[in-house]
Amino acid sequence: MLLAKVVGTVVSTQKEPSMDGLRFMLVQPIDPGGEPSGAHVVAVDAVGAGTGEVVLYASGSSARQTVATDKRPCDAVIMAIVDQCEVSGEVTYRKDAP
Repeated sequence: MLLAKVVGTVVSTQKEPSMDGLRFMLVQPIDPGGEPSGAHVVAVDAVGAGTGEVVLYASGSSARQTVATDKRPCDAVIMAIVDQCEVSGEVTYRKDAP
């Protein structure tokens, strides 16, 4: 699992029929301190994440192991919305913080 911030959505009206009904989000991988740490990724949203939220996503074959993505041709899936991230006893992210 990897940390990322949802930075946008991807809309596709023409796609593989098995992908119908799935929502695509654009995520920016981040480090535990919230700094960008890689290239943007398009991920299927299995949990109802929104723009600006910090999420956990999986890629590769693990991305096809959720209820929403089982046997579907996806390479990344958002599988959790992060409430809090703590590193060495210090909270580096809290969802409800201003």
